[in-house]
Amino acid sequence: MQSTPNYLWSTEDLLGQGATASVYKARNKKSGELVAVKVFNSASYLRPQEVQMREFEMLRKLNHKNIVKLFAVEETGSSKQKVLVMEYCSSGSLLNVLEDPANAFGLAESEFLIVLQCVVAGMNHLRENGVVHRDIKPGNIMRLVGEDGQSIYKLTDFGAARELEDDEKFVSVYGTEEYLHPDVYERAVLRKPQQKAFGVTVDLWSIGVTFYHAATGSLPFVPFGGPRRNKEIMYKITTEKPPGAIAGIQRQENGNIEWSYELPITCRLSAGLKDQLIPILASILEVDQEKCWGFDQFFAGTNDILHRIVVDVFSLQQASSHRIYIHSYNTTTKFLDAVFKQTNIVPHHQEYFFEGHLYELDPNLQAHHFCKTTESSPLTLLSTSEQPEDVVGVRYRDPALEFPKFVPRVDVVADCSAAKSAVGAAHQTLRLGQALRRGRELLARGLHWVIGNLRTECCRILEQRRGAHSVLTCLQLTQGKTHVLWEAVPAGSRAPAGVDVVKTRLQRVDEELSQCSHSIFDFQGALDGILAELVKDRQQMHEDKSIQQMECCLEKMQVIYKQFRKARTCLRLGYNEEQIHKLDKLNLGNLARRVLSIFQNDCVQQYQEALALHSSRMR
Repeated sequence: MQSTPNYLWSTEDLLGQGATASVYKARNKKSGELVAVKVFNSASYLRPQEVQMREFEMLRKLNHKNIVKLFAVEETGSSKQKVLVMEYCSSGSLLNVLEDPANAFGLAESEFLIVLQCVVAGMNHLRENGVVHRDIKPGNIMRLVGEDGQSIYKLTDFGAARELEDDEKFVSVYGTEEYLHPDVYERAVLRKPQQKAFGVTVDLWSIGVTFYHAATGSLPFVPFGGPRRNKEIMYKITTEKPPGAIAGIQRQENGNIEWSYELPITCRLSAGLKDQLIPILASILEVDQEKCWGFDQFFAGTNDILHRIVVDVFSLQQASSHRIYIHSYNTTTKFLDAVFKQTNIVPHHQEYFFEGHLYELDPNLQAHHFCKTTESSPLTLLSTSEQPEDVVGVRYRDPALEFPKFVPRVDVVADCSAAKSAVGAAHQTLRLGQALRRGRELLARGLHWVIGNLRTECCRILEQRRGAHSVLTCLQLTQGKTHVLWEAVPAGSRAPAGVDVVKTRLQRVDEELSQCSHSIFDFQGALDGILAELVKDRQQMHEDKSIQQMECCLEKMQVIYKQFRKARTCLRLGYNEEQIHKLDKLNLGNLARRVLSIFQNDCVQQYQEALALHSSRMR
C-alpha cells in the first residue's frame, strides 16, 4: 500500500503506466471516494524542473467537463514522490472501448458522435486557453458513464502539453508513434536530424488518426508488418499520401500502397455521416502544415455535423436505409434535395409514409418539426416515377472474409489474437444478420402501408363510381321518358336525332363504369392476396430464430476468448490445460463456422427471397 496525507492505494490497482509515471485507483481516506492518482517515478525527475511542473500547471488552468479534473497535488509520505490526484474514470479509455471485439470494425454511429462531441469540446477548451496537448490518442481519452447511461469522454495525460498560440511553434518532440504528425515522427521515431518547428496543427493530425481509428476499428496508415516493425514505410505512407486520401495500407512486403478516399464498407457509420466526416478527415490528415486546416476550420466543420439532426428514411422500391443529416432550421425543400443525393429519386417523385399513413411535407416546414424517426421507425419513401427503381438492398462485405484461420499448433499469444478476431467477426456477422432482418421487416411494413393506402383509394373511387352510376340511372330514366313522349307525338313528327345519340352514349358510359368496377374489384383482390402473403411473411419472421442462434454461438465464443486471454498470461500451459486449450480452439472454430452457416443459409437466403418477392409485388 502507498499513501499521501489524504489518499490511499494499492500498487496492484494499476490503471496505466507510462515512461515517467504510473496511474493507480485510489481512495480518499475520509470519504472513501474513488480517485485516480498519477505517481511520478525517478525517470520523471531527470526532466528539467520547468517540464516537471508543466502538467500540474496545465491541469490547474483547465476546467471543463471533457477534461479530467485535477483535485490535488500531494506527495507520498516516504519517498516524497509527486502525486497528481485526479478524477477517476471507471470505464477505462477509448482505447479499451476499441479493443473490445464488439468494436473491431469501429464504434456504433451514436457512440462515435459522442466521441466526436466530447473530443471537440475538450479541444476547444484547450485552444481557448492556448494549450497544445501533443499526445492525443484513444488511450488518452478516458470514459465514464453518466447517470443517463450515456458515455462521457475526457481528455487526459497532459504530461506533453504546453502553452502555444495558433501562430507559435515548438521544436521538442512528444507523442505516440501511430498518432504522430509525420514531421514529428521523422525526428522522434526515425531520429533524423531536421530543424523543423511544429505548430498546433500537430494535434489535428493526431485527432484525425484517432477519429479514423474510432470510426473503423483500425489505424489509417499501416505498412506491411505493422507501424512498429516497418517505420520507414510508415513514414513514406504518411508523407506521400495523395491529397484527399484518408488511409493507406501496404498488404505485401515491398508492395504498393493502396490509398483510400472513403471509409471502408465494414465501418458502422451511415453514408449520411460518412459524407460529412470524410472531408474533415482529409483536411486534417494533411502532412503539409501550411495546407492543413487550422483549428477554427476544424471546429466549424465538426460543429456543423454536431448541430445537425438526423432523419431516418427507408426507400421502399430500393429496399435501402438512409440517414439524412440536416440542420433543424432547414426546410422540406432542402431535405428532399438531401434525399435525392442519397437515393437519386428526384424531389417531385418523393412520397412519404409514416406509421401507416401518408405523410405530407409542407415545402416550408422546418426539419425540427418533422416526425421523430429512428432506424427501425423511419420515414418510408415511395418513388412515384413511372420508371422502376433499381433494388439496392443492404450493402455489405462478406463476413466470411473477416474470420481468421486457426492453426493446430498451440500458441497462447497467437491463439488469443485469433480468438479476438473471430469474436469481432462474429459480432459483425450478427449485426449484418440483424440489418437484413430489419430490412425485411421494413419492406413488409412499408408495402403493408402502401397497400392500405391503395385500398382506401379504391374504396374512394368505388364510392365515386356509385355516385356516377346514380346520376347515370337518372339520365337513362330521363332519356327513356323523352323517348316515350316522342312516341306519343302524332305521326309525321320525328324525334330529334340527338335522342338516339344520347341513348348510345349513356349505354357506353354504363359499360365503362361496370368495367371500371370489375377492374377495381380485381385490383382489390390482388392487393388482398399480397396482404395475405405479407401476414404469412411476418409470421415466418416472428418464428425465425436465426438471430437468437447466432447470439448463442457468439456468447459461447466470448467465453472461450476470455479463457484464452487468461491463458495468454501464463508462461506455459500444463499438459491438461493444453488439452483443454486445444478442445476450446476446435470448438471456437466450429462455433465460427456455425455463425457463418446461419448467416449465409438463413439470413442471406431469406433476405434475397424477400427482395425477389418485393420486386414482383412492386411491379
